[in-house]
Amino acid sequence: MSVFVRTIQTSLPPTVLEQAATRDRFASQPAVSRLGERLLRAAFDQSGIDRRYTVIEGFDTSEGDGGNSCEFYDRESGTLLVPGTQTRNELYTEEATKLYIDAARQALDACEGIEAADITHVVTVSCTGFYQPGPDYKIVRALGLDTHVQRYHLGFMGCYASFPALRSAKAFCQADPEAVVLVVSAELCTLHVRSSNDPDQIIASSVFADGAAAAIVTATEPDSAALRLDHFDTALTPVGEGDMAWTIGDEGFEMVLSTYVPKIIGEHIHGALEPLFSKETGLAGSPYKDVQRWAVHPGGRSILDKVEANLELRPDQLTPSREILRQYGNMSSATILFVLKHILEDASAETEERVCAMAFGPGLTVETALMTKISPAVSGTS
Repeated sequence: MSVFVRTIQTSLPPTVLEQAATRDRFASQPAVSRLGERLLRAAFDQSGIDRRYTVIEGFDTSEGDGGNSCEFYDRESGTLLVPGTQTRNELYTEEATKLYIDAARQALDACEGIEAADITHVVTVSCTGFYQPGPDYKIVRALGLDTHVQRYHLGFMGCYASFPALRSAKAFCQADPEAVVLVVSAELCTLHVRSSNDPDQIIASSVFADGAAAAIVTATEPDSAALRLDHFDTALTPVGEGDMAWTIGDEGFEMVLSTYVPKIIGEHIHGALEPLFSKETGLAGSPYKDVQRWAVHPGGRSILDKVEANLELRPDQLTPSREILRQYGNMSSATILFVLKHILEDASAETEERVCAMAFGPGLTVETALMTKISPAVSGTS
């Protein structure tokens, strides 16, 4: 039975962080050493990012009252503050809820023939905060969904978590052809960014951002552009457990993102993809560039560079990933949905195009998927 992503919609907070101005703000902090400043400027300038978005109001300007930024930024001195985890999580609870609901509502509005009453399952995703009743509950209440809808939350998995969410949605639809699954990811990464001389934290400060995305998944044959979910696979690289990690500290969540991550991905990307491609005899052993579309989680520019070089892809095949990175930064688990939305909405003369998607996370975990972009020209066929 075929299962389809019928729509993907996104939501962003209103505050824009221009990369150059944000770089200068971090570089000007009193505790930043001369070496730290050099590392910081290099990380920001080589990130491939033009702008990002944050829920911290007023962080982008010295004008106005600063909104909710008073715990994070002293506007008079220009100093970045260090609030505790509770303060950060309280803002997450307030602001993530807005993004979850907005993205979910947009997805419902955009999916022709699907109403709130049709939703049977809600799967929410996040690794940047916690609260209960959680976002799955908030979505049900705000959108007026059936109170008997099945709810699931995938928490603290990291940047790859939208893959198990989509895999679960596919399983629900295969078990019940009438199922309509709403998948929503929201990440507020900037709540945990802080000034530091530590290279891992500098990298995090240069790339992470806030955003949300929602998808509707059904087994109903689409009558407009859709992504057919064909195969999923999960792999653990033999090394890298300590090079990408995510823990909770007294001053927010703490990211370990070492400079070795791109190298590890480059060395082990073939081994991670081979089991996925072996699921189809027509793809096994073929050059990776034969797959027309690639949706690679843009954890950073160097990661995309390694994937492109090691898989011998054409530069244009990673354009969606690079464009999402440039315009929005790394929004953890929501980012791959932004990339897939870009591909889904991109005009194409082809009736069917294969899509390979992948994301990386703590462990080092590699999640991969093969999909097929179905154009309106083949709607209604099996």
